[in-house]
Amino acid sequence: MRELFALLRRNWLFFALVTAAALAFRFFFVFRLPHLDGDTFIYGDIAKNWLMHGIYGLSDGNVIRPTLIRLPGYPAFLAGMFAIFGREHYLAVMIAQALIDTNTCLVIAALALELMNPRAAKVAYLLAALCPFTANYVAAPLSETVAVFCIAHALYYGVRGIKELKADRRGLLLWGLSGFWTALAILLRPDDGLLLPAFGLAILFLLFLRTNRRQVFAAALLFVFVSLAPLVPWTIRNWRVFHIFQPLASRYANDPGEFVPAGFNHWVKTWLAEFASVDDVYWKVNGEPIDIHNLPQRAFDSRREYDRTQALLDQYNRQLYIDPDLDRQFELLARERIAHNPARYLLWMPFLRISDMWLRPRTEMLPVETRWWEFSEHAGESVFALFWAALNLFYLLAALRGWLTWRLGICAVPLIAYILMRSVFLSTLENPEPRYVLECFPVILLLAAGAFVRPMTKISSTAGEPVEASAPGRGN
Repeated sequence: MRELFALLRRNWLFFALVTAAALAFRFFFVFRLPHLDGDTFIYGDIAKNWLMHGIYGLSDGNVIRPTLIRLPGYPAFLAGMFAIFGREHYLAVMIAQALIDTNTCLVIAALALELMNPRAAKVAYLLAALCPFTANYVAAPLSETVAVFCIAHALYYGVRGIKELKADRRGLLLWGLSGFWTALAILLRPDDGLLLPAFGLAILFLLFLRTNRRQVFAAALLFVFVSLAPLVPWTIRNWRVFHIFQPLASRYANDPGEFVPAGFNHWVKTWLAEFASVDDVYWKVNGEPIDIHNLPQRAFDSRREYDRTQALLDQYNRQLYIDPDLDRQFELLARERIAHNPARYLLWMPFLRISDMWLRPRTEMLPVETRWWEFSEHAGESVFALFWAALNLFYLLAALRGWLTWRLGICAVPLIAYILMRSVFLSTLENPEPRYVLECFPVILLLAAGAFVRPMTKISSTAGEPVEASAPGRGN
């Protein structure tokens, strides 16, 4: 941290100007393009009931029923904001998230300083401050902004812990801090638990590289204990209230006893690959009609299958909910489609889903049509969406170049492993929402900075040839 504070003092005008730009950018989204949707009010309802009645639950008419469909991290954040600024004061929440996300930019810069050099830290801060894909989420009272904040901290302290162990120092405090921020990230979103295997892979590398394995084991045990300890009271609460073992949130955001249309979800998974279909089909259940014309051609393998699908959707549209009998028919259709082309289900569709999450225009929080490619319907929005997609691709390609340019050694293991593990996990979901990869952006922004800064060099006093310098904070 001393190096970071020294960098801030030496470049105070740069950081002051970029910080002002970062805040102005985020406040623009907060005041001009706020986005409050269904999940916001679910989190808010839980927070209000917890704050006012001491019940972690949802309002059902005049009754509050306990729930476990959301982990307590973000409802606790909202409850704290409501206690200070008033119930349902979502503007205060969004302003707080703007401040939090600006601090995340500084943490990314600190990570770049640890792994690269001061110039890379400045570039990382600029790229993070002006990144619209993280900035526009501060205007949505959802868990993403706070989760990215926690992940950035977990990665920062974890990377410092790896460097301490590699230098034959204990670094237990750093691993404890990394575990603390990992725990907070998990309490916000259960899939952030992928930080554990990502760091676990780095620890395995350390075990192979070191002779003093006792320090590595001590750091690993502390990290795992601190990361998982906060889930114990949540698991006990769920056992006492619902009599089930549920250490995280339920997969389909359902409380015990609620019907989950597993057959419908299974069928959707055989063809759904883009966010537009999530909006047009997946989110319609239950309560809204589904238009078969919104399904892509890959949803049908034959005319007979098209007619059968239309009959099932017609039945759904008549009742606007999926009952067990209709769900069984969707399950039969799903199994037939998988049997007809198993490679499509196991390989091709997961690849398309994760590609869509990484590459599509990140306009889901903006007033832009989901079907952005229909130029004849909304040419201006389509052009803007293409620009947004190109900007997203710029960040991704810059991150790839930065990774190839800098030899980050073992410190890169948890960073790259987290992106790969998260991508594989997300490819298995039915609903490819772009926000699910947002937690990877601290790593993307860090590596992107490396594309614009070359490793420092100096002249060898013996050979007179340029060699790589041992720049401050290098992760080699």
